[in-house]
Amino acid sequence: MSKKVLVVDDEPQFLEVISLRLKSSGYDVDVALNGKEGLNLVKKNKPDVVLLDILMPELDGLQALKKIKRMNKNLPVFMITAFSNEERFEEAKKLGASGFIVKTSDLKKELDNVFSAIRIAEKYKATKKGKT
Repeated sequence: MSKKVLVVDDEPQFLEVISLRLKSSGYDVDVALNGKEGLNLVKKNKPDVVLLDILMPELDGLQALKKIKRMNKNLPVFMITAFSNEERFEEAKKLGASGFIVKTSDLKKELDNVFSAIRIAEKYKATKKGKT
């Protein structure tokens, strides 16, 4: 059974590239263009990991993170951002973010960071399952 990944970002090109690469690596991928759509997909499809942009329309990443953690406090959620903002990072940590992926102009590096985040989430979930 493939792992379900939800990618929530308001940049369609980023979503397309990340989605194609994840699918070609065997992941089941859902995408959403804003936090509201992302929350609906978390409820409906129960992903194994969420990659969530911080700055988005309708419902920003921090608001969405708070709601996701209310639904499932153990769901790994990695925040994606193009802008380093220490206040937002601290807020995301307090809300339960599993980590951060900083967008760069280097697509290969971004993809490496995405795959690293997913591997971390998979290890985390395996550890949680072993404790129950």
